Amino acid sequence: MIASMPGTNLTRDEAATRGALLDVDSYAIDLDLTVGDKVFESTTVIRFGCTQPGSSSFADLHGASTVHEITLNGSQLEVHDVYRDHRIRLDDLQTDNELRVHAEMPYSHTGEGLHRFVDPADQRVYLYSQFEVPDARRVYTTFEQPDLKSVFTFNVTAPGHWVVVSNAPTPDPEDLGDGKGLWRFPTTERMSTYITALVAGEYHRVDDVYEGKHGTIELGHFCRQSLAEHLDHDELNKVTKQGFAFFEQAFDFPYPFGKYDQLYVPEYNMGAMENAGAVTFRDEYLPRSRQTHSFYEQRANTVLHEMAHMWFGDLVTMKWWDDLWLNESFAEWASHHAMVEATEYTEAWTGFTNARKNWAYRQDQLPSTHPIAADNHDLHAVEVNFDGITYAKGASTLKQLVAWVGIDEFLVGLRDYFKAHAFSNSEFSDLLESLEKTSGRELDSWAKEWLQTSGVNTLAPRFEVGDDGAYTSFSVVQTAAPEFPTIRRHRIGVGLYDVQGAPGHEHFVRRTSLEIDVVGELTEVPDLVGQTQPDLLLLNDGDLTYAKIRLDERSLATAVANMDKFDDSLARALLWGAAWDMTRDAEMTPTDFVRLVLNGIGAESDITAVERFPMYAQLVVNYYSDPAGRDALRASWEQGVRELLLDAAPGSDHQLAFVRVFASAARSDEALDFVAALLDGSQTLDGLVVDTDLRWTLLSSLARGGRAEEDRINEELSRDNTISGQEHAALARTVRPTAEAKAEAWRDAVERDDVANETMRQIAYAFPVSGQEDLLQPYLEKYLEMAETVWEEKGVQRASTALELMFLRPLISAETIARLDEWLETSEANPAAKRYVREGRSDMARALAAQAKDAEAR
Repeated sequence: MIASMPGTNLTRDEAATRGALLDVDSYAIDLDLTVGDKVFESTTVIRFGCTQPGSSSFADLHGASTVHEITLNGSQLEVHDVYRDHRIRLDDLQTDNELRVHAEMPYSHTGEGLHRFVDPADQRVYLYSQFEVPDARRVYTTFEQPDLKSVFTFNVTAPGHWVVVSNAPTPDPEDLGDGKGLWRFPTTERMSTYITALVAGEYHRVDDVYEGKHGTIELGHFCRQSLAEHLDHDELNKVTKQGFAFFEQAFDFPYPFGKYDQLYVPEYNMGAMENAGAVTFRDEYLPRSRQTHSFYEQRANTVLHEMAHMWFGDLVTMKWWDDLWLNESFAEWASHHAMVEATEYTEAWTGFTNARKNWAYRQDQLPSTHPIAADNHDLHAVEVNFDGITYAKGASTLKQLVAWVGIDEFLVGLRDYFKAHAFSNSEFSDLLESLEKTSGRELDSWAKEWLQTSGVNTLAPRFEVGDDGAYTSFSVVQTAAPEFPTIRRHRIGVGLYDVQGAPGHEHFVRRTSLEIDVVGELTEVPDLVGQTQPDLLLLNDGDLTYAKIRLDERSLATAVANMDKFDDSLARALLWGAAWDMTRDAEMTPTDFVRLVLNGIGAESDITAVERFPMYAQLVVNYYSDPAGRDALRASWEQGVRELLLDAAPGSDHQLAFVRVFASAARSDEALDFVAALLDGSQTLDGLVVDTDLRWTLLSSLARGGRAEEDRINEELSRDNTISGQEHAALARTVRPTAEAKAEAWRDAVERDDVANETMRQIAYAFPVSGQEDLLQPYLEKYLEMAETVWEEKGVQRASTALELMFLRPLISAETIARLDEWLETSEANPAAKRYVREGRSDMARALAAQAKDAEAR
């Protein structure tokens, strides 16, 4: 007998015990989606074996409204006796078993389980599932762990005019009368529960096929009817077909799941999910307004990321979530590699450096950092470790591994790995074994050094220069944070750049670059002795390793004054990142960082950087600058962005990016007047179309400045009565500088449970506005009170959103940090909740240090 039922959590040890005991033969799942708008009926029949007859185990069923029947091996069990804490106790198991569970399950409005959405544009109904990590159990009875793979047969009753999609090819429905249909799906390939899927509703569908080296793959693209005009399926099909051609060649293994559907769904909590053969994406990837090149680059990356999962994650799946990082890190690396090799996005690694890698660096310096191969001892640990380390640091490390073993050897090892573990489960050691066999490299020590330790190293130059201007000594110094002292091996480039050209036409030229191995705390570089000191010295030239880099004083001054003169986009990305790191570490003044961005961003060709680094500069102005000089810096930033906007080429991505930045930067009456004029059309800019989404951006700027009240927001909503419009309106209401607006936002995001997940996210994101400290001060204690219980009361999705996005960052002060420290010391809140508070506190401490640096420089 099982003595206790610890609810929704599942430990690694419990999973190992159950995995050794059970072998799941099949699932038959009958879902009736016609019983109402609150619940659906779920009937599950699981056939499974047991290696120790007479023993006990459990199945998972989360949050059933009503359980009508539980039958084990023909005997009906007493529901109230065996179903509690979201688990079904199974006693006296036989060699072969059949479990049947009939229940009513609630639809979700949090993006977990089976999410139900009614489109305000036309009142059509749309459903979709989201099961990772442990949420298939919200829809049908499961053994919810990745190593208990099985085959699945879905039978779905739904309104006859709906579209119904799952992992297997969609059959023609049987007419049941009364407007109902029954879809009897073929049995799937063997897979884990978390990548099963159901999408149903009045979806618009466009079909195509891919003809590849292994045969024909049927392709489907789906979206809401109200978004059909925005489904650019020609472009999406192009990227999809490029991906299949590349991956089938690289992996030398046929696509394993028959058809391939891509479904764009509303109110989605993430970018996408790799359900086998039925990938779901957030439908914001079908833009209704103009977007920049970086949007489409990121969308292509997401399409290819999920496609890579079909082999790495779905075909071969990690045994337990310890190796979650490997799924995501591999897909992240593979998508960027495929973009460079097979699509028009040939500089994808520059975008990776400018965005994803900076995400990883920040995450790796928080008190919650963890090894890439995290110790995910239970589901609670898994749920908070989907982060920048899992994705971006892991991908950076895999990129380094590829360089270490060689791309050809790496791909040969992958092919061996896929063939050896197809439709089964593996551990990281299995992949290492394949790579060691094909490359001849010993990789265990590399894995321990990079995957099982935390923190990021910093690489800095140390040198002396003689009277003739040449280096008389040169070395690379490697340091680590005291709390994470690992010193690692790095392969890096060292680039020497000089400014050349006539005045007014200067540009940087790489004089030379050499690759070296950095080992230990000090690495001598004798090849640079005798070289004339360059205008700018760049460590990690080529972005070969994962490490923060430092610029010497001369190089930093050169970069600040001449950022726009670099032709190499990846070199610029490294300089942007180095400057941002130095600012966050209080080694570069906020004023210099803002000046760097204003000087260089107008000439930046990578639109990811054009969008990302002004956002960092805005953060620097609002939080890192000395409060005594903030107004002056804010005015300088506002004016500088306006000049960038006015100087941008008409109709360019730069113009669109800079008008968004200006709307965010506008604080003065003059700037807000300009925003208002753009919105009402009395001010126009050549090439700039003020379309639906840009109208909301401008209106939100005015709302934050106290120039758009409820009536004006409702007027705009009447023009755009879509779910996107409702979400934009919620944000605009929240940023208004009134006590009433903050009280309403707090009530909707924290106290209510009927606000849809994406609307709640927009409110939470907009709540802590810089410059509204007086309005936010009363919410510090409310936030801490909420943090005590929110994890248990609201669940993972709503709790994490509230804790992370509503953290009161504008209240930066030593007093606030002291209060947070007191709470962290005394609170008995869930450790996951305390993690988010601790991360916010860390960001505050960084901001205070930067403010002190700025004050000292003034």
